Amino acid sequence: MAGRAGETVVTKRLVENLQTDLRGLSNESKRKFPPVKEAAEAGILKIRTIAARNKNILPALVACSGEILQPFLLGCDTKNLKIVQLCLGSVQRLITHEALSVGAASNVINMLWNLMEGGIEDLKVLQTAVVILTSNTIVRGPALARAIVVCFRLHFSKDNTTSNTASAIVQQVISIVMERVLAEDDANADGAESDVDLEKLKSSSTSSKAAPKSLRPCATDAYLLFQDLCYLLNGDHPYWLSGMTEMTRTFGLELLESVLNSFPQIFLRHKEFSFLLKERVCPLVIKLFSPSIKHRQGIVAPSPPTSPEKPSFPISMRLLRVVSVLINKYYTLLVTECEIFLSLLVKFMESDKCMWQRILALEVMYKLCSQAKLLRCFCQSYDMKPHSTKIFANIVNALGSFIQSLFVNPVVERQSSLISDKQGKEMGSTSSMQAVNNLGGSSVTPHTAFSYKGVWIPLLPVSYSKPVFLEMLDKADAPLIPEGYAISVAFASLLDVVKGVTTIVTQEMQGEERRLRNQARDRELHVVNSETKEKESTEEKEEDTNSFLLQVDEGLRLLWEEIVNSSWCGVLAALTLLLDACMEESATESILKSQELYASLCGKLGLTVPRDAFVTSLCKASLPPHYALTVLNIAAPQTPSNQPRGHMRSHSRDNFLQGSQGAEGGSNETDGRNQVVAVGTPLATVVGTQQGPVMLTAKNIQCMRAILSLAHCHGSILGTAWHLVLTTLQHLVWILGLKPAAGGSLKVGSAAEAPNTVITTAVMAELPVLSAMLSRLFESSQYLDDVALHHLIDALCKLSTEAMDMAFSNREPSLFAVAKLLETGLVNMSRMEVLWRPVTAHLLEVCSHPHVRMRGWGAEAVTALVKASLGFKHEPPVHQNLRLQTLLLGPLQELSSIPHADIRQKQLECVHQLLSSNGETMVHGWPLVLGVIGAVTEDQGESLIRTAFQSLQLVVTDFLPIMPCYCLQISVTTAAKFGLQQEELNISLTAVGLLWNISDYLYQNRDKIREGLEKESQDIEAQPEGCEQPVPPFDALWLTLYSRLADLCVDPRPAVRKSGGQTLFSTISAHGALLKLSTWQIVLWQVLFPLLDKVKKLSGTAGQDKVEGVVSGNILIHHSRDTAEKQWAETKVLTLAGVARVFNTWRHALLALGDFPRAWALLLEHIEASSLSQSSEVSLAALKSFQEILQIQPAKMPKSLKSSNQVATGLANDLPIPGDEQIKRNNHKDSVQDHKKQVNGATATPSSTSNKDTFDDTAMWAIAWRVWHSIGITSTTPPSSRTANSLPTQPFLTALVQIFPPLFDHIKPRFIAADLQKLCTVLQCAVSVPVQADVSVFIIPSLSDSDLTPLQEAVLHCLYVVQQAIGGASESMQSMYPAVFDQLLTFVTYSCQAPSFGQIETKVVTKASSKQSDWVSMNYVPFAEKALEMTTALYKTTASHPQVVRLHVLQNILKVLQLPLGLKYACPSPTTWKLAISSLLEILPVGLPVARQPSTASHFTDMWLDLAAAFELFLFSDHPAPTSTSVEEQQRVEAIDVQVVQMVRQTILPHSTNTPELFTARIMTLLNRGSIHSANTASFLDVDNRQLREEFAKSCFETLLQFSFIAHDLSKMTDEGGLTKMALSALLQRCQEVLQKYVEDERLSGKCPLPRSRMAEMSFVLQAITTLIHSLKKANSGNVDHATWSQVIDLYPYLVDCTTCTSSQVCNALKEALSQYQDLLVAPVTRLLNGT
Repeated sequence: MAGRAGETVVTKRLVENLQTDLRGLSNESKRKFPPVKEAAEAGILKIRTIAARNKNILPALVACSGEILQPFLLGCDTKNLKIVQLCLGSVQRLITHEALSVGAASNVINMLWNLMEGGIEDLKVLQTAVVILTSNTIVRGPALARAIVVCFRLHFSKDNTTSNTASAIVQQVISIVMERVLAEDDANADGAESDVDLEKLKSSSTSSKAAPKSLRPCATDAYLLFQDLCYLLNGDHPYWLSGMTEMTRTFGLELLESVLNSFPQIFLRHKEFSFLLKERVCPLVIKLFSPSIKHRQGIVAPSPPTSPEKPSFPISMRLLRVVSVLINKYYTLLVTECEIFLSLLVKFMESDKCMWQRILALEVMYKLCSQAKLLRCFCQSYDMKPHSTKIFANIVNALGSFIQSLFVNPVVERQSSLISDKQGKEMGSTSSMQAVNNLGGSSVTPHTAFSYKGVWIPLLPVSYSKPVFLEMLDKADAPLIPEGYAISVAFASLLDVVKGVTTIVTQEMQGEERRLRNQARDRELHVVNSETKEKESTEEKEEDTNSFLLQVDEGLRLLWEEIVNSSWCGVLAALTLLLDACMEESATESILKSQELYASLCGKLGLTVPRDAFVTSLCKASLPPHYALTVLNIAAPQTPSNQPRGHMRSHSRDNFLQGSQGAEGGSNETDGRNQVVAVGTPLATVVGTQQGPVMLTAKNIQCMRAILSLAHCHGSILGTAWHLVLTTLQHLVWILGLKPAAGGSLKVGSAAEAPNTVITTAVMAELPVLSAMLSRLFESSQYLDDVALHHLIDALCKLSTEAMDMAFSNREPSLFAVAKLLETGLVNMSRMEVLWRPVTAHLLEVCSHPHVRMRGWGAEAVTALVKASLGFKHEPPVHQNLRLQTLLLGPLQELSSIPHADIRQKQLECVHQLLSSNGETMVHGWPLVLGVIGAVTEDQGESLIRTAFQSLQLVVTDFLPIMPCYCLQISVTTAAKFGLQQEELNISLTAVGLLWNISDYLYQNRDKIREGLEKESQDIEAQPEGCEQPVPPFDALWLTLYSRLADLCVDPRPAVRKSGGQTLFSTISAHGALLKLSTWQIVLWQVLFPLLDKVKKLSGTAGQDKVEGVVSGNILIHHSRDTAEKQWAETKVLTLAGVARVFNTWRHALLALGDFPRAWALLLEHIEASSLSQSSEVSLAALKSFQEILQIQPAKMPKSLKSSNQVATGLANDLPIPGDEQIKRNNHKDSVQDHKKQVNGATATPSSTSNKDTFDDTAMWAIAWRVWHSIGITSTTPPSSRTANSLPTQPFLTALVQIFPPLFDHIKPRFIAADLQKLCTVLQCAVSVPVQADVSVFIIPSLSDSDLTPLQEAVLHCLYVVQQAIGGASESMQSMYPAVFDQLLTFVTYSCQAPSFGQIETKVVTKASSKQSDWVSMNYVPFAEKALEMTTALYKTTASHPQVVRLHVLQNILKVLQLPLGLKYACPSPTTWKLAISSLLEILPVGLPVARQPSTASHFTDMWLDLAAAFELFLFSDHPAPTSTSVEEQQRVEAIDVQVVQMVRQTILPHSTNTPELFTARIMTLLNRGSIHSANTASFLDVDNRQLREEFAKSCFETLLQFSFIAHDLSKMTDEGGLTKMALSALLQRCQEVLQKYVEDERLSGKCPLPRSRMAEMSFVLQAITTLIHSLKKANSGNVDHATWSQVIDLYPYLVDCTTCTSSQVCNALKEALSQYQDLLVAPVTRLLNGT
């Protein structure tokens, strides 16, 4: 309702306006044009009537429109401008409101025609025409044609405004006509177009120009209109547009191009219109092109464009626009015609055409090249046809030729450029020039983008949607071409070609891949069998590019290949030239990207030749000038276009360098991309060597990036081109100074590595980026398929082989290939099976190269790959995959065959790192690893050995538990190898320690290892060397260990021998329980005794020359080890001691062996031989070994052996018994050989166990006793000369003597007197051996030292042991007591007289004045004293033994004691005589009672005189005490003398009746002498005389008085008694004289005291008086006569006179003397009785 109301309003307004217009018209024409006025008034009336009569006014108005329109038509006929304007306005209002009928519209068209012819209101006419044609479609057919003609004719008006307006109106009108067709078609969309026979159209068109009847009305109008346009352009008269007087081709072409461009649907839908295209338009275009085709560019400037003979720019430009539309929009209709048009375009681009023609054709071509599908159609329609023109190839080649012409022949463009610069300033205001000058979008002058042969061309931004010259419709003349525009469009066109080709082919390939995948997936859905499904999926994964291409439709694949084959040569030629000349970074990037895309496309299609050509181009561009010609020595592809390209490129390089060196046009300022950014040394090649430094520009670096991008993104299609890429990268890396780093990456080398390399700051910052790109390139290889990966590896190997060849000539090689092989391998760990063998095989060749750095990096690569591969998480894991682990470790083992030390060093370091990181997974690889470790030889240096040994240490320390048991034997052998190596001593020593650790491990895990070896017995060397019978695998392992240790025991180095020996014997001792009895036999006869023989032999041949003070390992050598002989002596000691320890430790096991007696004898042979060695060390150690084996207790055989003789025989026969040993002795040879015969006989005939026991208990120890005696006699026999070089040492003799007690325990039952005599001989000789003066201070105790030497103590202990054995033995054995006493007493004599050793001159240590000598006697004092103590103790227990009594032992003792007793203070030690008197005092109370017995008295007859002589020698010694003796010491000595007197008084004199009278007389004489001696010494009053013995004298007096006054009858007293009384009288008289003289002298001296000596004399006399009186009072009163008492009493007055003395000393003595007179103041009773 609202819409209808609105229409009503509009209609009412229309009615009102019409009425107003008519009234106005009436007013204007009422005077001049009455008919008009009348018509106007009639019109008003008519309108009012219509309005009044009809509700729908508008239809009524249409019906009466002729009448309503009449006044306006009449008004226009008046030609009055005002009226005409008014009328046209009203007509337009009617038209606008669609209030005209068809007839009225025709009248309006006629009216407009009249106005047009009259030239009145042209613009209004045009406006009205547009309105009437656009309002609705009532104007059709001839009327429409008449209206269009009106517009055309006004277009050719002389008024510019009218012409321009009409031009636009014409174009609009034509568009309206065409749009009517579209509307008509839309209205009849459901109705099918009527079929038209093209042949009829063709025949009818020749006979009649009428439209086909099959067309609808609007289509008919359009058809006739378009046909007449073609006629007009062709110069023919129009058929439908009658009344046309003229028509320009430029305008006609514009209209034609507009229709074709805007309404392609019409031509494509209606065959009639398509017919016009083929039959009218195309021939017309070709015809109009004729001048352009025939014209050739000359040297002279072109003629004006008006010339019909020469091409016209406006026409050519418009023609090309039409051609562009035809090709773009109507290609499917005009395939053949488009072939012609495209060929024309190619021709227009030729160098002989005008530049503007070429530019126009180029712009058209640019638009075509931007449409990939169109290019595909070209190729499919033309290039693939057998006899068709290769349009697509020609287009590409034309672009390339065009670009090349701009550089090679740039004269025209340069001239035009100069002109354009000049005219551009004058014509800058025009729109066309503004468009040209502002191509860059700014007023900034574009910089140089291309430079070639002295030509510098800028690069301008262009767009195919906005071409410049094709849009210059207002230009009548050829425009001036701005500099750089041509190259810019051509460059963009070429890039679009590349982009289009790659895009269309890639998209189609991807589509096909998807289709094939979908088909495969559909097939899988129908697959029932899962195995088949799995197989197919596996095959699909392995498909590569070739298999894909084989599955694609053949036609489609051929099309893709043809697209590439048709274009690659031209594209490559043009891109190569552009890249060569390009100076701008973004342009260079575009070129490089295009080449990369094309190379990738060629690779995907399997076109190797074009692919390699593009890759080669990139590679050459990335290298310095002339460099590529030497490096890339590659055969060029066999294509015509490629041959000149290579020559052209090198030529351009030369010219470019010359141009850049010559300063022309400021090229150096704009030549930014060719600025040198790096200078480096060229890499030498096999073909030739680049001389001098080479320079890299920024463009080279950019090209390098492009190569990296190509390889990274499209590596899967490079195939054999990898070699080109990698060769180039290698050279670039070399020039830039990038050196391999860890993992295969590259880093900037140091200045020392590349001294000639100069790199700018910018590139220096970019080098890490390039290095990272290189690394990412090879990291991306993990995404390559297996075939592509093989291509990459083959290329790297080939590159590396070339580097190796260069390195052979002593040139520094490139390590690029080796490093990248490593990097490739590291990222492809999941595909070990694919790459491992080729990669490692080549790297092993590199490792064997003589060049150090080359092989070093090869080893680095191999080891890094092995480490990474073992650390990679494979599936299944490495430790579960024997084959894979062997494969991965194989290269590491093969490095062992390379002799170079640096390679072995890296190999061993790798092994160590593998053990540290992956040792727990190396289950199956231990033999290989241990083989690598053990393959180190001595000639490879200390460092290698140390590194290998570190790995071995790690194996032994951490990995023995996880190692297969059969590898333990390999570990032992390997460790022994390191022990035997001679380079590094510490390693050898530590290797021995490792063997000890292995032995501990074997022991601790014995059960597990035994079980494992039994399972793996086939994998281990079951038998050690020399074994004839089977040995259990576990025992064989131990035997291997022992054998290797035995080898170390005879190493040339002392420390190794020592360590090896200690370890061997410690191992046997600690772990021998694990061995079976049969194995023990092998150990004994094939390890231990052979070892003893070897050591004996080697030590016997050792030299005596001194070795240097410092040996390997900086170990200082002690003087005791400064010769080889001494060092071997230590080894001999260790070996013999070890064997002895084994015998002792495992005696129970050894005793069970059937041939143990032979082993015992052989061992004793070695001990004896060693004991008699000149080396004191060896001899001493042999004795210690002897001592150790004496602990063996062979008394009983094991019960298990006693149960069965067969068992014993079986054990004895486990191994064949070695042949008889020849035991050589210095003495007792016969007895030893006899013993051996007994041993052999017992072994050969094991008749019974008891016999063997008896043999073991008798013969075995008998030979031991004989060996001991032989050693003792041989070693202690004195030399016959007075000098000796060497004598047995004290430790040796001590050890020898110490052996006897344990040996005696075994031989005691069979020990006889002869044996004792032999023993005593050895002991006496041994104890008599002197020591060297040099060492005597360390051995001989001082005189004040009471300690015995170990030898002396051992000798006495031997006698004590024998003594103890005799005491508890049989009567026959007790007869040896005297012999023991004799030997002890012999030793006692040594206290005062040291024994001599043969005729050796010795210095006696006990004699201070002894002469100097090389030999010093021992200090025998403590020894003799100890012997004396033993003698005393023994005699006290055996005094009454018949043999002791019968053989005068007591007398012998007294004779021996006379020497120290007589010497007394002259003894070497004061303790000697004291011990002698003490022993005497102990012996006499025991021995004298035995001597006084009547039954034994006869055996002691001579003893008494010896006893008296002993007392006399002691009490009255000729050797007085030294003057330095202290008073206390004198008192102690005097007390001993008194003790002797007391013993005589108490023990001897009371039994005088049973003693000889002569003895008693001698005793009384001694006592008398003692008292007289003490009192009557010549100077007894001399205070300095230390010989006065008051107590002794007192004791003698008392004894004399006791035994002299015993008789009651004085007449019966002996002469001795008389002598006693005489002595007493003389003593008393002497005392009186002293007292008298003292009193006188004291009186004379007054207050002055007497000398101290007089005081001492006085004190002594008083003491003597006191003693005498005291003794007399104790005597029997009958024995003291009166005269004596009288003399005593006579002394009293003198004593009283002495009381005035002031000396306290004298006063005290006087007091004591006077006090003795107390008892004398009363007369004795006896005396009173006598007096009565």
